[in-house]
Amino acid sequence: MKRKDILTPIGIFLGLTMVLFGIYTNGGIGGVSSFVQASSILVVLGGLLGAILINFSLKDLKLTLRVFKEAFNNESYDLKELIRLFVGLSEKARREGLLALENEVDKVEDPYIRKGVLLAIDGSEPEVINDIMNAEIVAMEERHQRGRAIFQKAGEYAPAWGMIGTLIGLVLMLNNLSNPETIGPSMAVALLTTFYGTLLANLVFNPLAGKLENKTDEETFLKQVVIEGVIGVQSGQNPKILEEKLSAFLSSEERNDLEKDEEEDVEEEQQFAGESVNGL
Repeated sequence: MKRKDILTPIGIFLGLTMVLFGIYTNGGIGGVSSFVQASSILVVLGGLLGAILINFSLKDLKLTLRVFKEAFNNESYDLKELIRLFVGLSEKARREGLLALENEVDKVEDPYIRKGVLLAIDGSEPEVINDIMNAEIVAMEERHQRGRAIFQKAGEYAPAWGMIGTLIGLVLMLNNLSNPETIGPSMAVALLTTFYGTLLANLVFNPLAGKLENKTDEETFLKQVVIEGVIGVQSGQNPKILEEKLSAFLSSEERNDLEKDEEEDVEEEQQFAGESVNGL
């Protein structure tokens, strides 16, 4: 299930607000306005855009908007529910055979899980299932890497273009040394491009690239759990053994929660059975 990730916009907003507040406490409104310089912004953004266009293909650039949106989405997974799903499939497969899982596949929303279960139903060997599903993980990681590479490169280029803008400002300043009164303001303007480039790199581009990489690692981890679950179902593993195996992917806290949930389910079943007997 996808939902909005509020931490990303909050982080950018909070970082920018704290920077502006720090400037304001030292220089007031006039200090804040002195940090707004159109020519410096044009140098940094223009140079950065040109470098990105040179570095990447049109196909890669088309991924940028979609990947950018992913940084503001949070796809939540319940690992405990995933384990319960495979334990349930394992129990049904042992009772009725793998072909009985065809009715369960339609209830599975995740295409990766559905693909794995279908491979198991078709009688594919565990090694074949492992190879096919791992190949999809490799392809996913490659796609994600291409998508976040633009942000990684932007994080590298932005400070460099900030420095280039500073050098431009210094050259223009040195050409006008005959007027000492302009040296201070000119130096301030020259340094602003470095400020813009560093701020963009460390508040926007690098953090976004890091978040996208974390999302890829999380998705890879979950897909590995799915592979183990599918192979366990295909090979006819005992549901309890499969549950213990998949529980290794849980933290100790999540494992305790899973055990408590199972105990509650057992108590409910016993209570229901007792009520049924009394009713008779």
